[in-house]
Amino acid sequence: MQGQWLADIESLEAIVQDDDSRGLVLRMAAMSKAGRLEEFLAGVRDDVSIDPATRAEFVELAEDESFLLAVEDYVRRTRVAH
Repeated sequence: MQGQWLADIESLEAIVQDDDSRGLVLRMAAMSKAGRLEEFLAGVRDDVSIDPATRAEFVELAEDESFLLAVEDYVRRTRVAH
């Protein structure tokens, strides 16, 4: 269990430390809470300039609302430390 917990913290920390990743996940969390994430995903699915692997990662992240909200909460709680 401790290994999983540490892996989760490391994943959250990696996202928080990368400005682009943090911004994207926070925007997706806000869209999810506002009920607008599906229209964003439709645009991602239709955008041929995004490679299929990246597109799949966007969709996977967006479909995990609990993860998006966990990142948002982690950012809020650790804002002073960063």
